[in-house]
Amino acid sequence: MSFFRDLPKIFKKREITFIESYKESDDAYTFLFEKEKDVTWIAGQHGLFRIMHTKIKNPLKPFSVASAPSENVIRLTMGIGKEPSEYKKAMLELKPGMKIYLSGPVGGFHLHDNSPAVLIAGGIGITPFRSILKQLESEGKLNGQPVHLLYLDSKKSYLYKDELDAMANHPSIQVTYLSSREDLHQEIDKVSAIHKNDGKYYVAGPQSMVKSISEYLQNKQISKRNIKKDAFFGY
Repeated sequence: MSFFRDLPKIFKKREITFIESYKESDDAYTFLFEKEKDVTWIAGQHGLFRIMHTKIKNPLKPFSVASAPSENVIRLTMGIGKEPSEYKKAMLELKPGMKIYLSGPVGGFHLHDNSPAVLIAGGIGITPFRSILKQLESEGKLNGQPVHLLYLDSKKSYLYKDELDAMANHPSIQVTYLSSREDLHQEIDKVSAIHKNDGKYYVAGPQSMVKSISEYLQNKQISKRNIKKDAFFGY
C-alpha cells in the first residue's frame, strides 16, 4: 500500500536550491538545501536527487534525508572517498544558489508505532536515524518509548556524535557506539533479550551489513515483520 501512496510524490519533481556543503569527517560530506514550506516527509524516508547542472551517466540517486521534517533545511550526508563517483564529483561542484531536482521523499523506513525501537546503523546508515531522533525530540513524543541506537563504525568517525550525545541525555534514548561486528552482536543480544518481539528493529547501512544483521536478528527469534531494512549502495 505504501508504494501506491508514494507514487504521486515519486512523479512530482521539484527544484531545490543548494545552500552549502561541509565535511563531516575525512570521508563524509553534508549538503544543505533550502526547504520550501510545502516539502514534507516522514522522518527516515529517502528522496530521489537528480543532478541538473552537468551531464553525467546516472544523474538520479536515492539518499536518505538526514534532516527532520521539523528542521528548515534538507540535509544530505554521503560518503565521499578519495576517488568519488561521477555523481559525487558533481555534488562537490555545487555552488550556493545552484539547483538539483528532488522527487519524494518516500519509503516505508520510519517509526511505525510506539513500540520500543532498536535503531541499528552501520557507517553512513546513521543518516535516517538522525532524522528520526531529531523529529522525536522536536515533537516531544518520547513519553517512555525506549529508543536504543546501536551505531557501528569501524573507523570510529561517528557522524553527528555531538548531536547524538545531546539527544542521549533524554532518559528514553540510549546511544551505544561500536567499532566491531562482535560488539554489535553482543548489544543486539542484550536489547533483543529485553524487548523480544515487542520491539521494532530498524537496520540501515551497507547492503551486506543490513542482510547479515537481519539474519542475525531472525536467528534470535525476532520476527521478519518486526525488522525494517534500509540498504545503502556506494554509488
